[in-house]
Amino acid sequence: MKLNFSFIVPVYNRPNEIDELLHSLSNLIGDIPFEVVIIEDGSTITSKAVVEKYNTTLNISYYFKANSGPGDSRNFGMRKAKGNYFIILDSDCILPKQYLKKVLKSLTENFVDCFGGPDAAHKDFTTLQKAIDFSMTSFITTGGIRGSKHAVNRFQPRSFNMGLSKAAFEASKGFGNIHPGEDPDLTIRLWQLGYQTKLIEDAFVYHKRRISWTKFYIQVYKFGSVRPILNSWHPSTKKVTYWFPSLFIIGLLFSFILYILGYKIFLMCYVGYFILAFLLACYKTKNLIVAIQSLIAIIIQFSGYGYGFLKSNIKLLFSKKQPEQLFPKLFFK
Repeated sequence: MKLNFSFIVPVYNRPNEIDELLHSLSNLIGDIPFEVVIIEDGSTITSKAVVEKYNTTLNISYYFKANSGPGDSRNFGMRKAKGNYFIILDSDCILPKQYLKKVLKSLTENFVDCFGGPDAAHKDFTTLQKAIDFSMTSFITTGGIRGSKHAVNRFQPRSFNMGLSKAAFEASKGFGNIHPGEDPDLTIRLWQLGYQTKLIEDAFVYHKRRISWTKFYIQVYKFGSVRPILNSWHPSTKKVTYWFPSLFIIGLLFSFILYILGYKIFLMCYVGYFILAFLLACYKTKNLIVAIQSLIAIIIQFSGYGYGFLKSNIKLLFSKKQPEQLFPKLFFK
């Protein structure tokens, strides 16, 4: 089968980021034809003028629609696209020049209907962005689920950098209305339909992520909140490891109490963990400031995700209401 690629990019009030992404798309190497579909999801600050700058350098389409969330916007874009293989990106990503060349090579050698790629920190990112990138991608924090070669079991692609065949999209009906969490939900449904997924490790993107500690906390809190919902929808995917951030933070709090009572060993274990994280961050980023900020990012990530996970589990356990009623802010209508 000849692959015809369509990049699908929803955007909401981020014209500057779209400019950076489109610039990187215009510099892709490999002489591989592709189209770009931009879906403006009800923005008040539109990217139309930015998109028009690339009309002569890219095969690009622009659609404006009412706000309905990133999942529905991706579905909208895939229905409009002309290709038979969609590559879904977040608007705050930048692609290295060899990206599409690596994707085509991997799919030609071993075709799957859905793939995911890792994210990395660009050299021009701020120290805060690099610290958050380390926290979100390190094996000692997330276990490699966001694109590490050490990831175990089947890989669950994330929609900031995700490929999906047209056939798989039509069979699955695409993304649901939950957000975040729409990408693992889609992956699980694809598995149930018999489709395969894989990680293309070389097909990484530079992902800018949130640019403040507050926004990062809100993001990971939502990640934690949706996981119990996904577990209730897909019970076979439950894992003990999802409890790790909650148990980590609870254990950290108790270790301080035990330290005051004279039991130092528990807190020393946490000190050892953070020393290891600091050394790994130093090695990866070659930056002392980033390594220090990485420790802050880890604490925020575990506390936000852990609290959201616990709170969501308790609500689901003691209420007879549906998730859409319990967590209306996590669903688009």
